[in-house]
Amino acid sequence: MILKSLKSKFSKNYKKKNWPGLIEAYKKYLPVDKKTPIITLKEGNTPLIFSEKLSNLMGNNTKIYLKYDGLNPTGSFKDRGMTMAISKAKEEGCEAVICASTGNTSAAAAAYAARGGLKSYVLIPDGFVAQGKLAQALMYGAEVLSIKGNFDEALEIVRELSDKYPITLVNSVNPYRIEGQKTAAFEIVDDLSFAPDWLCIPMGNAGNITAYWKGFKEYSKKYKNLILPKMMGFQSSGSAPLVNNIVVKEPDTIATAIRIGNPVNRDKAKLVKKESGGDFQAVTDTEIINAYKFLAKEGVFCEPASAASVAGLIKNKNRIKKDSKIVCVLTGNGLKDPDCAIKNNDAIFQKNIEPSLKNISKKLGY
Repeated sequence: MILKSLKSKFSKNYKKKNWPGLIEAYKKYLPVDKKTPIITLKEGNTPLIFSEKLSNLMGNNTKIYLKYDGLNPTGSFKDRGMTMAISKAKEEGCEAVICASTGNTSAAAAAYAARGGLKSYVLIPDGFVAQGKLAQALMYGAEVLSIKGNFDEALEIVRELSDKYPITLVNSVNPYRIEGQKTAAFEIVDDLSFAPDWLCIPMGNAGNITAYWKGFKEYSKKYKNLILPKMMGFQSSGSAPLVNNIVVKEPDTIATAIRIGNPVNRDKAKLVKKESGGDFQAVTDTEIINAYKFLAKEGVFCEPASAASVAGLIKNKNRIKKDSKIVCVLTGNGLKDPDCAIKNNDAIFQKNIEPSLKNISKKLGY
C-alpha cells in the first residue's frame, strides 16, 4: 500500500538535495540532542537502484531493487553507524575509540574518529583484510594491530580493553551503531513509499539485519499502514554460524566482510527472523561470485560479501510470489577488494600489444 502521507512528507524533505547527513535528516528518530556534536561526512542518502536484469531473472512481475550502501563516504554501510557512535563518544568526552574489524568497520571508525579529532585503534585478523580497506584505515590515521587470529578473537580482546581502559568500543555491540544503521530502512521506505515484501541482506556480526528491522518497526509505529518485510539473511556456507546455529571456530569464505564465526548479535538476529517470518540461509562462495559478476553486468560493482544478498535471492527464486517487491542490500563498494575483482571476472584483458593503429585495429576485430 502506498503511504500517501509519507510520500508527500518526504518529497519536499532532504532527499537528493542539500542532504545534511543522516543524523540531521532523521534526528527525531535518534538519541541525539542539542548537546550532541554531530560528526558527519554526509553519509546516508544512498541510491535505491531498480535492477531490470534481476527482475527479469526472477519473473512473475517481480521488482528487485538494490540498496547500494557502497556509495557512503568510506564505501560501506558502516558509516551509518559510525557517525552516531563517534558523535556520542565525542559528546561523552571520549578521546580514543577501538574496534576489531575485517576491514569496513576499521575504515569507517578511523575516518570518523579523524573527523572528530579522536584517536583510533584497530585490531585486524592477519591476512584476512582486503587491501582497499586496510589502506583506508592507515590513511585515516588509525593505529592498526594485526593479530595472529581471527575476527572473533580480535573482538574478544577489544571488548576487554574497552572495559578496563578509557577507550570507547565502536563495534556493533555499541548501541549507537545500530541506531545509525537503522536509517537505511527509513530511506528505503522514503524512496518506495512502502516497505518491500522481502529484504535480502548479508550477515556477519548480524548488526545490520538487527538495525534494519529496528528501523522498519519504528516507521511502522508512525505509519500504521506500513506492512513489514520478511527479513532474509544470508551467510557464506563456510562461515554460517547463524544458519547452522553453531560457533564456527575457523570461518572460511572469499567474502571477508562476513568471515565471522561467532556473531555478537546472534540473539537479536534470531528475534528478527522470528518476528519478521523471515529465513537465514547459506550460499556458497561460487554462488556469491556468480552474483557478484551478475551485478557488475548491470553496472553495479559491490564487494563480494554484498553479493551474498543477491546470491540468496537467486537461490530462492521459486519461493517468490507474483508481483513481489524485494530489496537486496549491497553493503560495500567493489573497490574495497580489487584483488577479488581481478581474479574473478569474465572480461577480455589483452597485454603487451604493440602500440600501432594496425595492431590495435586487428585486436579489436576490424
